[in-house]
Amino acid sequence: MLKMLSPILGPDLLKILMEMGHGDELVIADGNFPAASMNERVVRLDGNGAEAVLRAVLSVYPLDSYAPNAFLMEKVKGDAVETPIWASFEQIAKEGDPNFKGFGNLERYAFYERSKKAYAIIATSESALYANVILKKGVVV
Repeated sequence: MLKMLSPILGPDLLKILMEMGHGDELVIADGNFPAASMNERVVRLDGNGAEAVLRAVLSVYPLDSYAPNAFLMEKVKGDAVETPIWASFEQIAKEGDPNFKGFGNLERYAFYERSKKAYAIIATSESALYANVILKKGVVV
């Protein structure tokens, strides 16, 4: 354990976050997301929800100030499921980084393609549907 660091941020995840450079992208994925088939770098945070993981990540991870920096997976056309977690994500992101510019939306398969190119994916146990986020890393100044 370390002072002032969320216990969610274990050594494997901290190593990945430290390795990432400006413009690299990180996916925080819900429990239904096919993380293992999307990317070779997957950190499993079983037992943790996406909101807690987003909060922990943003406590150490700067968002890009030069480009759109946060994206959500859109609902599939015609899907009537509610997504109240998106409002929670927005509040956490606003509180977590002054460079947060609001969430962009990516169609499901476009989100998958971007996830394949991401630096890493964090697989959570989040049960809410469409609780998938991509964050673009910025710089520490």
